[in-house]
Amino acid sequence: MSPSSPPLSSKIRVLDGIQPSGIAHLGNYFGYIRPNVQLLGKGEIFLMVADLHALTTVRDPAILSQARRDVATDLLACGYDPDRGTLFYQSDVAVHSELSWILSTITPMGLLERAVSYKDKVEKGIAASVGLFTYPVLMAADILLYDATLVPVGRDQKQHVEIARDIAVKFNSMYGETFVLPEALIGEDTAAVLGTDGQKMSKSYGNIIPIFGEEKAIKKAIMGIVTDSKDVAAPKDPETCTVFRIHKLFLSKEESNALADRYRAGGLGYGDAKKLLFETYLDHFGGMRKKRGELVKNAGFVEEVMRAGAVKAKKIAEATMERVRGRVGL
Repeated sequence: MSPSSPPLSSKIRVLDGIQPSGIAHLGNYFGYIRPNVQLLGKGEIFLMVADLHALTTVRDPAILSQARRDVATDLLACGYDPDRGTLFYQSDVAVHSELSWILSTITPMGLLERAVSYKDKVEKGIAASVGLFTYPVLMAADILLYDATLVPVGRDQKQHVEIARDIAVKFNSMYGETFVLPEALIGEDTAAVLGTDGQKMSKSYGNIIPIFGEEKAIKKAIMGIVTDSKDVAAPKDPETCTVFRIHKLFLSKEESNALADRYRAGGLGYGDAKKLLFETYLDHFGGMRKKRGELVKNAGFVEEVMRAGAVKAKKIAEATMERVRGRVGL
């Protein structure tokens, strides 16, 4: 496309990605899944199952293949409507890799060396690789391909959006106006979703509460939440109690305040508090768990949704790549 191309669209477009990394848990739900469902109808919404990114950590092809299907199924079960948003596998849109390479040729090494996430992952034991180091460049390609104006992220991912923006600015300055500059959309601090041990909920910590799976296992996880040793009659501080802080995620402000008052009044033992949380969990996820069971039996439908999503995503992404190829002379 020539430099005299018409200006880019100014309408709101949202791009988010979710890595297929195993069992979906409450941290995933409140951090990624529910916010993306809530965004439907508020603009053009693109939700990507980031299977290329997952290759930096998942080495077993059978596990990755199953994890891709699982996360797609989870998203649909939790209310992601493919008629109101675009849901697709990243690897089904080949130009993600093409744009990533082109962007890597103009990305300063120093920009990537300042990426906090690379250092954090290596410190946690993930093998250092070129893919892990250049992860932000592929993420930039993911965002810029769709002219995304907003990218929902937690505070710990904000730097990646800033890197994408810096790369876009550099490309635009070198080749002319090509990319929309994205903004990070920071929601509530979902990084504070606690696990059963009081740390941030994470599969690597072994402290998750699954969304789906056997009811007995979920109840066991909830009943195993670590608490202090206060007896039943003692007043309890809800804001320092892991059981309450998980429970309040499901509640309205009024419901949360009422439950907090019960903690402070005394007479609510931790065992009963955990049972209340389990009941709330069943109420909240009951319909989703039923729907997921139906989707598992109809895997062909899930794959058809993903194929249709890829067709829609490719149309946008290919148009961007035509613009990029023209700019760089390909």
